[in-house]
Amino acid sequence: MKNENLMKESIFEIGGENPVGKYFIGKSYLNMLSTKGVAIGNVTFEPGCRNNWHIHRAKEAGGQILLVTAGEGWYQEWGKEAVKLLPGSVVNIPANVKHWHGASKNSFFQHLAIEIPGIETSNEWLEPVDDETYNKLV
Repeated sequence: MKNENLMKESIFEIGGENPVGKYFIGKSYLNMLSTKGVAIGNVTFEPGCRNNWHIHRAKEAGGQILLVTAGEGWYQEWGKEAVKLLPGSVVNIPANVKHWHGASKNSFFQHLAIEIPGIETSNEWLEPVDDETYNKLV
């Protein structure tokens, strides 16, 4: 998906440069749609952009839900095969599961990231997704 198509198709503003961009390879943008009750962010990834492996920690409940709204991307849990994501894909990420997500090589990618409330929640950023792993994805 090209940038001009994403701009036309996106129902939410893309927002500014992602404040946790240091945990991404490539450029991403964040527009927080809600910060009260349930945090919901519209995250946009440029082609080839992906976040590092990370874990949404929680003592109880917690985790994250991704609702894909535009483009093409990937989601992968540690030790499992990557799953291609397209508009309409829904990913339920349990708390304490190591994973990453991001755009495919040739497409912008956008999803809503919904943080599931929990007890003693935090986000633990880990190592980058190496080029060898990422470049194997078709």
